[in-house]
Amino acid sequence: MRPPAPPPPPGVLRNVALELGPALSGGTAPGPGPVMGAPAGGPALPERLRLPVCFLGVFACYFYYGILQESITRGRYGEGAQQEKFTYALSLVFIQCVINAAFAKLLIRFFDSVKVDRTQSWLYAACSLSYLGAMVSSNSALQFVNYPTQVLGKSCKPIPVMLLGVTLLRKKYPLAKYLCVLLIVTGVALFMYKPKKGVGGDDHIFGYGELLLLLSLTLDGLTGVSQDHMRAHYQTGSNHMMLNVNLWSTLFLGAGILFTGELWEFLSFTERYPSIIYNILLFGLTSALGQSFIFMTVVYFGPLTCSIITTTRKFFTILASVILFANPISTMQWVGTVLVFLGLGLDAKFGKGVKKTSH
Repeated sequence: MRPPAPPPPPGVLRNVALELGPALSGGTAPGPGPVMGAPAGGPALPERLRLPVCFLGVFACYFYYGILQESITRGRYGEGAQQEKFTYALSLVFIQCVINAAFAKLLIRFFDSVKVDRTQSWLYAACSLSYLGAMVSSNSALQFVNYPTQVLGKSCKPIPVMLLGVTLLRKKYPLAKYLCVLLIVTGVALFMYKPKKGVGGDDHIFGYGELLLLLSLTLDGLTGVSQDHMRAHYQTGSNHMMLNVNLWSTLFLGAGILFTGELWEFLSFTERYPSIIYNILLFGLTSALGQSFIFMTVVYFGPLTCSIITTTRKFFTILASVILFANPISTMQWVGTVLVFLGLGLDAKFGKGVKKTSH
């Protein structure tokens, strides 16, 4: 009898974590175990349909997710002097976490019910703090910067992940990884550069929005480190991680919106503008579905194909934002954008090798 194939090592898919901002910022790379579309008894999709389904699923869910996110957070509600802005980032992330947790529970119920989760609860609680902090910071940044800036900023996750990997986990990366990150940094610098228009101008190079994006990236890196620890020591599956991290985040955010009084202000806002409820529910649903399609892509085709699909999606999301929401992009910013995505693409192809130092 042929011996069973050994399971993949816990770190093989860690880099896919960089692509999961909408659902688990900082990453829940899928661990061993079935995911939606790939039950334990065998593949649910014919082989010839897998790539089109994965591509369209990731692209459609996250593309629409981006449009909804900008529409909700940067839209104007009301008319004339009574116009209002949506400023309830905690409530928005709270609803997103509730939907993510419910979706993960369904995945465990129908696709992953056999696996027993032995991860300690305090690890999920600690991970959820950085996870929800990253999402709240990212959504709050949209009050100060346009959506292309936010997408490009969130695309720089390899930078904090690499820095934290070197400093906390004592990893060694290949030269190609550093060159790709340098390319990304150069692109971001070109995108963020704003030449002074004259004395007394109010243009800023680095303001509240950029600081919030920097905070979100740092928390993304911490989330990735903590999830790597869980996968390495407890072989935590992706569905259980998605469920428990979102449950703890729901608990923390629920207390937060009650303590600050934001919940009542948010409910009052939805009473005045009930149409936003539909967009918020779709926002959470596309987040959860998008993450599931990413898991399917990694299981069937590996991290490289997943990185190509998600990087392509981000570029077209920026393009759609420019067209649909009239966000102006200068020639220098387009050059910076191309450099960032070129760096991400080269990193997906050549920068994944990691060597750990002896501890």
